[in-house]
Amino acid sequence: MLGIFDQIEEFFNNLLIGVIEQNLTSLLADVNDRVGTIATEVGKTPQSWNGSIFSMIKSLSDNVIVPIAGLIMTAILCYELLSMLMEKNNLHDVDTWMFFKWMMKAVIAIYLVTNTFDIVMAIFDVGQHIVSAAAGSISTSTNIDISSSVTAMIDALDGLSTAELIAIALETFIVKISMYAISIIITVILYGRMIEIYLSSSIAAIPLSTMANKEWGQVGNNYIRGLAALGIQGFFIMVCVGIYAVLVGSITVNADIHATVFSILSYTVILCFALIKTSGLSKSVMNAH
Repeated sequence: MLGIFDQIEEFFNNLLIGVIEQNLTSLLADVNDRVGTIATEVGKTPQSWNGSIFSMIKSLSDNVIVPIAGLIMTAILCYELLSMLMEKNNLHDVDTWMFFKWMMKAVIAIYLVTNTFDIVMAIFDVGQHIVSAAAGSISTSTNIDISSSVTAMIDALDGLSTAELIAIALETFIVKISMYAISIIITVILYGRMIEIYLSSSIAAIPLSTMANKEWGQVGNNYIRGLAALGIQGFFIMVCVGIYAVLVGSITVNADIHATVFSILSYTVILCFALIKTSGLSKSVMNAH
């Protein structure tokens, strides 16, 4: 009778050990894949990330936003001219330089509105150059390989009770789900940044049309700072990946499942938290709001 219970216990123990081994083997698959593609995703320009979306955004900008921006620019230029005339004692102190200055402002404003997309893409091209240079400086691998240590971990499970194996199986399962959730968050951050770039680019002509006037020009100045912040965010993301690569390189993978698994989880959570903070940090640096 005791032999039957021993066989049942051994069956469940082997089943649990198999579950634990599977959890450990696939523990980092999603995170390794996602972290490994961060440099590639962040290094893409809006044109190369998705050509169809880029074409749609450019078409909306050219056909919908630019005409509206032209009207706003005309109104601001008229306001600027009236303000300049009023400053000269109601035309009593008018000089030709004032009109030349206004014409220069008008030419610059027209150039900004008609070449909006080229200007915006130039800002992101500079940002992508910085990201590419940063990626070349990060030579440390971000992959965590525990497959070679899984055998030692599984061997250490021999002799444990069924209750202990159930606890370890639940622990590794929870960590595995957490890793999967973190990989989704990383994807959302990367895709969210690029979608924000597309949204900002689609409306670019309107804030740039305000640059001819000192008061209204604050709209355009803040918009340009926001674009620069999005470009700098890519650099901060690469710095986070570099720090993560150094941290995971210091992990000592051994037969202690608890220490190894939670060390990996903690560093990955730190990476996710740091990536979330990059948006606010880049806006703070560029004084964008």
